Amino acid sequence: MPKRDLLDLAALAPDDIEWLMRRAAAYKAGLRHPALNGLSVGLLFEKPSTRTRVSFEVAIHRLGGHPVLLPIDQMQLGRGETVADTARVLSGYLSALVIRTFGQARLEEWAQQSTVPVINGLTDLHHPCQILADLFTIYERRGSLAGRTLAYIGDGNNIAHSLMEGGALMGMRVVVASPPGLMPDPKMTARAMQIAKAHGGGVLVHNDPQQAAAGADVLYTDVWVSMGQADDPAHIAALRPYQINADLIARARPDVLVMHCLPAHRGEEITAAAMEGPQSVIFEQAANRLPVQQAILERWVTGR
Repeated sequence: MPKRDLLDLAALAPDDIEWLMRRAAAYKAGLRHPALNGLSVGLLFEKPSTRTRVSFEVAIHRLGGHPVLLPIDQMQLGRGETVADTARVLSGYLSALVIRTFGQARLEEWAQQSTVPVINGLTDLHHPCQILADLFTIYERRGSLAGRTLAYIGDGNNIAHSLMEGGALMGMRVVVASPPGLMPDPKMTARAMQIAKAHGGGVLVHNDPQQAAAGADVLYTDVWVSMGQADDPAHIAALRPYQINADLIARARPDVLVMHCLPAHRGEEITAAAMEGPQSVIFEQAANRLPVQQAILERWVTGR
C-alpha cells in the first residue's frame, strides 16, 4: 500500500474531510477502536506546542499505539545528522511521523525521505490538523459547511492559508482581512481560489475587517506575532484595527461562532469578552483537536 502524507489541505478531496468529520464525531461520542494497536508514532517537534502535542499523544494512546516523543535537542539532528539519514532510520522503527517545524520545504524533505506517512503538525506555511478540527467544530454546530461564510481577521499566516484551502474544499466562502504587507502569501491565495472554483466555494482577500465581518457565520483570528517572528512595533500597530471585539461581532450574524486557534493574547487580536462570550467556541475547538487527531491517525497510518 503506497504511503500517504498529510502536508497541507490542498491535496485532500472533500470526501476525505467528510470522512474525518464523521469519524471524529464517532470518536467524540465514545468510540474506542484499536486502529494503532502495536504501532508506534513519532512526534518530532522543532517548535513549542501544547494542543498539537498533547492531543496527538493522547490520540495515539487511545488508538492503542505508542507515542514516541522526539525532542530535536536530544537527537543527532542537533549535531549535524541529515534529515535524509534520520528519516530513513526512523522509518524502520515507526509507523508514522508527526512533525512540527519551520519551513514547508523541510517538512517536504522529511516526507520525501520517509517510507512512513508524515503528518504536518504545523509549519510556517500551513496548519492542516488545526483547521480540520476547526471545520469539525463548525460541522458539529451548524451541520453543513457549504455556503457558510468564514471571516478570518488578522495576520495572513499559516492559519489563514489552511483556512482558505480547507474552507474552499468544503464549498465555504472564506474572507480574509489583513493589513497591507501582512496579507496571505499570493501563491497560497491563488491556489485556494482555484480550489474554491472547483468546489463551489469562494475566497476573497482584502484589507477591511468591518466588511469581512458583515454577515459572517464564523469570525476567526490568530495571534498577531507567530512563533519565530520578532516583536515588531510596526507590525503590531498595523494589526490594531484587526481585533475581534463587540463591534466586529455585532456586524456578523446573530448566531456567529467566534474562533481562535490558541494561544491567545487577550486584548490584542481578541478581547477577553469576545473569548468568554456566548458566541465563543474557542475551547470547544481546542477539545476537538483530540477526536480529529484520532481520525487523522486512523486514516493516514492505516490507509483506511
